[in-house]
Amino acid sequence: MTDARETAAETVLRTAGGGPPDDAAAGVAVGGAPIPLLEPREGIPPVVADEHALAEVVAAFAAGRGPVAVDAERASGYRYGQRAYLVQLRREGAGTALIDPVGCPDLTALGEVLGDAEWILHAATQDLPCLRDIGMVPTTLFDTELAGRLAGFPRVGLGAMVESVLGYALEKGHSAVDWSTRPLPEPWLRYAALDVELLRDLRDALEEELDGQGKLEWARQEFAAIAAAPPAPPRKDPWRRTSGMHRVRRRRQMAVVREMWTLRDRIAQRRDVSPGKVLGDAAIVEAALALPVDVAALSALNGFGQRQGRRQLEQWQGAVDRARALPEDRLPAQGQVVTGPPPPRAWADKDPAAAARLSAARAAVTALAEALNLPPENLITPDTVRRVCWEPPAEPTADAVAAALAGHGARPWQVEQVTPVLVGALTAVEKS
Repeated sequence: MTDARETAAETVLRTAGGGPPDDAAAGVAVGGAPIPLLEPREGIPPVVADEHALAEVVAAFAAGRGPVAVDAERASGYRYGQRAYLVQLRREGAGTALIDPVGCPDLTALGEVLGDAEWILHAATQDLPCLRDIGMVPTTLFDTELAGRLAGFPRVGLGAMVESVLGYALEKGHSAVDWSTRPLPEPWLRYAALDVELLRDLRDALEEELDGQGKLEWARQEFAAIAAAPPAPPRKDPWRRTSGMHRVRRRRQMAVVREMWTLRDRIAQRRDVSPGKVLGDAAIVEAALALPVDVAALSALNGFGQRQGRRQLEQWQGAVDRARALPEDRLPAQGQVVTGPPPPRAWADKDPAAAARLSAARAAVTALAEALNLPPENLITPDTVRRVCWEPPAEPTADAVAAALAGHGARPWQVEQVTPVLVGALTAVEKS
């Protein structure tokens, strides 16, 4: 990789307001230990929590220049769902803004004035759903985490990227706090402001790195695909993702998981708390395996001890009783309907030739990814490889394999890179 630190250092000095920033707030380490980034360049901005203050931010960011750095904080593990509890933005000419989506739940006006700007996010797919819910949808973006993956960085968390690329150390101690807390403590706000402080500088350094590696067009195609992706549909049978579900094998037991999961989700939504704070997955699985006949039997199971009151125990036992009373034709199926290939572990028995194709294709993709210095899953998704190997073209020509890859959603750069190695793998297996 090219040495992005020195160019990034110049960028920081150039964008910090015309002159060298305060060393304690925004120093740059060109070599040696990273320099702690302790304070935002303009200090911690006030939290925007009413329509008047929001209107001022909208006007300021509309008058700003260039890309806009965007981040969002959720309260995962504390609150129900994945809504945003703080939105951070930074743009040249506008500075940094911290917006409270509880006080300002509709940021459509802000999203509209930023519609033509490039949005810089880190791990964009994590933040885009909650931003979309409050009216903020980018048309173009730059994902610094994905850029790091494509560039071959071994660690792509924001702190690791800022340190390795820009020479700064970000304090990351507040990443998992309860962001629904009001008022938000000053150290948390400082942390939040710093998360967007250097995103523009990181973006510029990574663009230079990708360009030097000949991967910039690859990244642009990936970013465009993320920006154009529609909202994910609701997950079918989400209760099947209960941790420990692999232990639940009988349909009656599965019905218990479904009933208890659904009841827990309803309670969690009403109380606006994380479902795990209502009842743990392990307790649901224990109840499903034991099929308790009454509250006394339920209370003896792990997860249903002294912390559960009589009324709570009765509601959980009610869920068990409903599952026990279901007729056979209303019990859950053993597994979900599979529309694509079966799990790879079953290929050897179901279709040995397909299993051989998959083994050869995986090896070829892994070798190519190593040569290109990027993760295999970013070169091509494992699901795409499985689908092509399970139902390969009648003749594994370059045109046929390329069409198959594109049909499964591969981007043009992926089709160009992967087609030759897949053709080779499929042809070798066909001839063996």
